[in-house]
Amino acid sequence: MIESIVTPGMGVNCYLVSCDKTGKAILVDPGAGSKMISNWLKEKNKDVQYIVLTHGHWDHLGAVEDLRRELGVKVAIHKDDAAMLTDPKLNLSYYSGRNMALSPAEILLEDNQILKIGEMEVKVLHTPGHTPGGICLLTKDGLLSGDTLFSTSIGRTDFPNGDLNLLLKNIREKLMVLDDNLPVYPGHEEFTSIGRERKYNPFLNGLF
Repeated sequence: MIESIVTPGMGVNCYLVSCDKTGKAILVDPGAGSKMISNWLKEKNKDVQYIVLTHGHWDHLGAVEDLRRELGVKVAIHKDDAAMLTDPKLNLSYYSGRNMALSPAEILLEDNQILKIGEMEVKVLHTPGHTPGGICLLTKDGLLSGDTLFSTSIGRTDFPNGDLNLLLKNIREKLMVLDDNLPVYPGHEEFTSIGRERKYNPFLNGLF
């Protein structure tokens, strides 16, 4: 099961991905509003195993420290974005006057790694381009695309270490091979599907 809440400020979609049978879950991208997310989690009554970050930009990190302490869980991020957690310049918070420096991640993810959440499997797809360690999370219920793929758009590549050609390559080779009916849950804004993006995304149809 995939459930979501929109966090304040930059409007990051925070996701709760849970196993239907066991109630075990992961929390993905708690961008801000730790108290709001905490209350939401209490309502959902799931057993959160750890926090997973799709990439290391500050707008996806704001509630991480509060929640990792409250929930007593570890934080996971792709190894190529690990340094962004502890460096305000790398996670870009420095440039907005926030100077956000988190504790290091306890779990460093790799491409094609399988996360076992109860009886559910979550596959890590490394899709660099927005950031060097950007990932998507593939489940039987849908794809959490982080800031890699959006509804009729893609992640920005004008930030430091962004790479448009690499991002497009990864979207085509790792995401567009998935089933058209697979729901896509991005890091911001509305949900979509693989088929919809294959048909209507201008970045994937050579219009940009």
